[in-house]
Amino acid sequence: MRGAIAAGHRLTAEAGAEILQEGGNAVDACLAAAFASWVAEGPLTGPAAGGFLLVHRARDRSDRVLDFFVALPGRGSKKPPEPHMESIDIDFDGSSSQVFLIGPGSCAVPGSVAGLEAAHKRYGSLPWRPLLEPAIALAREGVELNPQQAYLHAILDLILRHGPEGRAIYGKAGRITVGERVVMRDLASTLEELAEEGARALYQGDLGRELVRYLAGEGGLITRADLDAYRVIWRRPIRVFYEGREFVSNPPPSSGGILIGYGLSLLDRLGADGRPGSAAAIEALVDVMREQTHARSGSFLGDLYRGGLAGKLYSEENLRAALRRMEGHESGAPEPAGAPGTTHISVVDEQGNAASLTASIGSGSGVIVPGTGIHMNNMLGEYDLNPPGRRARPGERLTSMMAPSMALDHDRPRLVVGSAGSIRLRGAILQIVVNVVHHGMPVEQAIEAPRVHLDDGHVHCEGGSDPAELDRLEARGYELIRWRRRNLYFGGASAVERRDDGSLAAAGDPRRGGHGIVVPR
Repeated sequence: MRGAIAAGHRLTAEAGAEILQEGGNAVDACLAAAFASWVAEGPLTGPAAGGFLLVHRARDRSDRVLDFFVALPGRGSKKPPEPHMESIDIDFDGSSSQVFLIGPGSCAVPGSVAGLEAAHKRYGSLPWRPLLEPAIALAREGVELNPQQAYLHAILDLILRHGPEGRAIYGKAGRITVGERVVMRDLASTLEELAEEGARALYQGDLGRELVRYLAGEGGLITRADLDAYRVIWRRPIRVFYEGREFVSNPPPSSGGILIGYGLSLLDRLGADGRPGSAAAIEALVDVMREQTHARSGSFLGDLYRGGLAGKLYSEENLRAALRRMEGHESGAPEPAGAPGTTHISVVDEQGNAASLTASIGSGSGVIVPGTGIHMNNMLGEYDLNPPGRRARPGERLTSMMAPSMALDHDRPRLVVGSAGSIRLRGAILQIVVNVVHHGMPVEQAIEAPRVHLDDGHVHCEGGSDPAELDRLEARGYELIRWRRRNLYFGGASAVERRDDGSLAAAGDPRRGGHGIVVPR
C-alpha cells in the first residue's frame, strides 16, 4: 500500500489520497488534505486558523511538533482600539451549550499558512503548487453539503451568516441545506496567490495588507507587525508508555497532549479491565477523567514526573514551569476548553512516515475579509483560551487543548490519531487509544464506539451505550446525562492504524462525516 489517510470530510481525504497515489509522502498528503479542508470544512478551518502538526520521520525515527497556533495581536500599537465583539450562544442538540465572542476584536494572529509552508520546506517531497491544486478546484466548483456538515452549519449559522460576505457564501435568504453547493470563488483566488507566492502573500504581501486594513477599520487588533513577526515554533513532543507502546503528543504550552498522556499513564498503572462499554470500563475512564481535571494541583507535578511522562525531555523543574505556562496562569486556573470548530487529519505512508495535524478557527468570528474568502478565527473570544483580565504580550501564543497524537510500536506508527471537540477532544483521543491498544478494536470500531465525558461531576454518556451497563454505573453513585444519539459534542476524530500484519486501516468520525482511505499500490 502507498499509505492511508483519514480526515473530517471525504473530499479532504481524497485530496491527500491523490497525493499518496502520485508518490508523495505522508506530509505532502497531509498538506494537500489541509488545504482541501479549508473548502470542504470551511466552518472549521482555513487560512486564518491556528494548529499543530506532529511528524514522525521513518528514516531517523525522529518526532517533532510544529506549533503554528494563533498568537496575541497588537505589536506596534501605541494605543490598541477597543476590541469589538458580540456574544453568541452555541447549542449542541439541546443538551449542552457554550458561549463565544465573535467579531473583529476576537481575531488572533493566524498561523496555519506559515505552519504548512514550514512543514513543506522541512519534510515535503513534491512541489508546493500541486498540493494546493485540489483545494483550488474545490473552491471554484463548490462542495455539496452532506448531512453532517449541514448539521454543523445549523449550529454555527448565526456566525457563518453574520455578515454580507458570509451570507453570500452560506445563504442569502436562509442557510443552505443538504445537497446544496458551497462555492468559494474568493477563497480560490486566495489559494492561487498562496500557490504562487507561498506564505509571504499573507504575512508580507497583499493578502496581509488587505486583512489588516479591513480589520483595523472594523475594530480588530491585528497589525502588519503581527503578521511580519509571526514564526512557527518547533517543539519536542511529550512521551509516555502505555501497554508497551509509546504515546507521543503535543507538549506544553498546550495542555491536551500532556493530560491525555497523564490519563494513559494512570490507566496503565491501574491495569483496569472490563469489556468496552461495560460499567467497569466506563468507571475507570471517568475516574481517570476526574484525575485529569484535578491535574492542575501542585501535588500532580511530582507524580507526573515520577510516572515517567517527562522522560528524557523535561527535568522536574522544567516540567513545572511548562505546566504553569500552559495557560499563562498559575496552577488552579481553569483548563482551556479549546475550539468547537476544529478538524483533524491523520496520514501514514508506505515508508512508515506519519503526520497528525489538528487545526481550528475556533467557532469562527463571523468576519470574512472581503475579496479573499478568509474567515477569521475568534480565538480571542473564547473565554477559556483568553480569560478576561489576562495579562499577556503581543506575539504570545494562546494555549490550546488540541493534541495531534501517535502511538508508536518499536518506533513505527501503530496508531495516528487526533480529534476535534473542544474540551471533549482529549477524552475522545484517550478512548480511541484505549479501544485500539488495550481492547484490540479495529480503528473503525474504535472511533464509532460511544464515548463518555465528565463535566462538573456529571457523566455525559453518548447514545449507543448499553442501558443496562449505564444503570449499573448509576447504581454505583455516578450522575449520568444520557444522550439519545451519537453527537459531534463528543468529538470528531480521524485515525490511521497499522495492524500487526503490516496492513493499514483508516477511519473518519461518522459524527462529523469523516472519511478514511487506504491507497493501494
